[in-house]
Formats: sequence, C-alpha cells, structure tokens
Amino acid sequence: MATTAESATIEQGSVVSADGTEIVYDRRRGGGAGTVIQIGGAFSYRKFPKMAQLAEALVRDHGLTVLTYDRRGRGDSGDTPGVYDVRREIDDLVALAEAEGGPDNEVSLFGWSSGAALALLAAAGGRLPGLVRVVAFEPPFVVDDEHHVPPADLQTRLHALIDAGRRDETVRYFMTRGMGVPSFVVAAMRFTPFWPKLRATAPATAHDWAVMAPYMRGEPLRPEDWAGVTAPTLVISGEKSAPLLRKGSRAIAGLLPAAEHRMLTGLSHNPKVGLLAPEVGEFLVGR
Repeated sequence: MATTAESATIEQGSVVSADGTEIVYDRRRGGGAGTVIQIGGAFSYRKFPKMAQLAEALVRDHGLTVLTYDRRGRGDSGDTPGVYDVRREIDDLVALAEAEGGPDNEVSLFGWSSGAALALLAAAGGRLPGLVRVVAFEPPFVVDDEHHVPPADLQTRLHALIDAGRRDETVRYFMTRGMGVPSFVVAAMRFTPFWPKLRATAPATAHDWAVMAPYMRGEPLRPEDWAGVTAPTLVISGEKSAPLLRKGSRAIAGLLPAAEHRMLTGLSHNPKVGLLAPEVGEFLVGR
C-alpha cells in the first residue's frame, strides 16, 4: 500500500456551487491512488474528528487524496435558509469534483449516514460522469415499520424550530423524532463538551431531512430510484449498530446493480476508524 507522511498536510479550498453558495473544504494529498470526497451525516462538519481520522488513514495507508467539506449550512460553508433541496447538495458535489477530480473529473465518494444516502443519490442522478466508486456507510433507510419511523409532520416541526432559532430544541427533536435516539441519551449529551458542536450544526438538519425524508417512511425502497447507481458500490454496516441501520444497508445493497454489502464485526454507527478505514481504502483503490 502507498504511504505518506504520518500526518497529511491540510490545504483549505473553496468552490462556488451552481446557486452561488460557497462550499469550503480541506484537501489532504495522497500518493496518486485517486480522489475521494467524504460526505458527513447529520451534525457533522469537515473537521469532525472521526471523519478527519478516516481521511488521515486513507491518505497514509492507501495513497488516496481526500476531500472533507462542510456541507451547506454548517461550518464555513454558506447556506440557503428556508431552501432545502437535495439537488443543491448534489450541485455542491459536482462543483467539488470539477475542481478537484482527476482526469475527466474522476472521484469516488464515501458517505456516512445521511451522507451515505446523499452519495447514492448523487450516483443515481448521473451528474458525476467521472464517478469511480462509492462507499455507503449505514445509510439510515427505514424500510419497514418494525423499528422507529419518523412522524409524518417532522418537516413542519423541524423547520419551525430552525426558523425560530431554537437550536437546543432542534437538536433534541431531530435526534429523538428523526433519528430515534432515546430521549435520556440526548438529555445526557446536553452535559458533554460535544453539545455546542451539535447546536452549531442544528439548522443544517433541514438539509439532512431533505435528503432522507422520502426513504424513512417505513416502506420498501423502490428499485427504480436507484437503477442509476452503476458505479461499483460497497455498503458497510456494523454488527453493533441498531437493527434498523443494518436492515437498511442490506436493503439498498440488494437493489444496486453493482453493489456488495459487508457487515463488520465490532463496528457501530459511531465507528472505530481502525476497523472501518481498511475496508474503505482497499475498496476505493480497487483491491
């Protein structure tokens, strides 16, 4: 495997998306094995610790150049308050690929949680002609009503909380009602150093919901929605993750034309990077 310095140099850049929104990203240069864009999930940002650790491992151990970026509405990137449309987030990925991709804008995508669903939707839409490979880590598709199903009026309530600037309530509501996290767990988070980070990214949950809303209704995924995902795809789930996440991962992998599903022992939705990175890296470099 290609190796680089122990800690890759981080170079900051930005692109302007189709609607004029600035998207800020960090680049870690690898050894020529290709470029991968990492897409975080709800409450994440480009310097999210585990995303940064994964980026370092992919550069160091696999020679990949890695872009981590602030999805719109979080970190240093711009936003479009009140306008939440998955097509705009795909525009952001297109802009990143055009700026940083290799020959013919070649890139791969790694997505985590709602970021995994966004990666798959971008692949399905065919607007990334240089797309090489996709890794989707636990897209939170809710494919039946056996487990948590978000309420039908979640969007209305979520947008109202965001518009009112009620960030603490936004975090609590999205985590409990959107993600199905037990309320006592969220209450305990309030007293951790991580809570200010959750508050900072709370308004961006409307973008996450724009991505996920059609696929969290407790209904089977429709094959026609995903037929365009023709790039080789690896769907990863963790043996320690909630059954809902494992079930959704298996469901989407079963629909994609060129996909495989791997469930990793010892892995959860809050992953150990040492378990996740080798699987991601080996797949992205074609081994």
